[in-house]
Amino acid sequence: MLGNAACHSRSAARRRAGAVLAAALLVAAGAALPARAAEKVKIAVGGESCVCYLPTILTRELGYYKEAGLDVELIDFKGGSTALTAVLGGSADVVSGFYDHTVELAAKHKAMQSIVIFDKLPGLVLTVSPKETANIKTLADLVGKHVGVSAPGSSTDFFLKYLLRKNGLDPNKVAVVGIGNGAPSIAAMEQDQVQAGVLVEPAVTELQSRHPDLRILSDTRTEAETQKVFGGDYPAGALYTQTSWVEAHKDAAQRLADAIVHTLVWIKGHTPEEIMAKMPKAFTSSDPKTYLAALKNMLPTYSTTGLMDPKGAEAVLAVFSESVPEIKNAHIDVTKTYTNEFAKKADAKFGAKS
Repeated sequence: MLGNAACHSRSAARRRAGAVLAAALLVAAGAALPARAAEKVKIAVGGESCVCYLPTILTRELGYYKEAGLDVELIDFKGGSTALTAVLGGSADVVSGFYDHTVELAAKHKAMQSIVIFDKLPGLVLTVSPKETANIKTLADLVGKHVGVSAPGSSTDFFLKYLLRKNGLDPNKVAVVGIGNGAPSIAAMEQDQVQAGVLVEPAVTELQSRHPDLRILSDTRTEAETQKVFGGDYPAGALYTQTSWVEAHKDAAQRLADAIVHTLVWIKGHTPEEIMAKMPKAFTSSDPKTYLAALKNMLPTYSTTGLMDPKGAEAVLAVFSESVPEIKNAHIDVTKTYTNEFAKKADAKFGAKS
């Protein structure tokens, strides 16, 4: 009997030891397995130097893309239209550009959708080149002139054509020239390559600092001026992409919205100086004073929630319908050009408030 008991005891001990060893091996194997790789997303930016796209860049600098589980590559382009071409061509996944492109493309039966809004106002400024201040005083004086936009077919181009039509002028009588953003746009203005231009920050503030008498014909950096031009708020900067991509990558879309909303909340809680300090030195070091002034001018344009205002989307459709007959005749369902699904979840997560 004793012999049998001892045998049973030794067998039980061996089983326990084997179980412990197996558990240890499983733990070790688990520890050796690599963590799930962050999903790769390529974002085509319609001009990184534009302060209107600051939230896209700042999100990377704050590490919020990585925190959301994304491996994001930002690819810089001359303007929104060229960034859009990259996504349509498959070399990028998402555009950081102006929402209005989704409405334009809906008329061409190309389904695009914004997933998070970061600019609630456009921040576009139509200015006269320094050498033409005495000659160009109104929009009517632009007829027969060369006017710069970031790129033909970009939102700056749409804005110019809308202003001309709204004031009874034929856009075809104004020559549009692509001058990019940032330093190239300033050079084009100062060298009189164009007689006027639709500029974005920080180019506007920098040009004003060099030429205090700079004539501004239209300015949408403030809510009051935006409402004067468009009749209401006008959503602008957004992350948008092909609707098919959104449907196939809902998890990535949510993570992008999380990262951007996290940044918008961070912006709201920090000073312009603190925000500027986080931006790449390549953007700020050449003229910190001017960049800071430009940032202060643009702060009112940033969204605090990432949500699309449905009335704002309707305003964009109304503007395009008034300006482009093809869009008016397309009978677009504007609610299909954006979704608030992801921003709402991000707001709940990060406590974003309007």
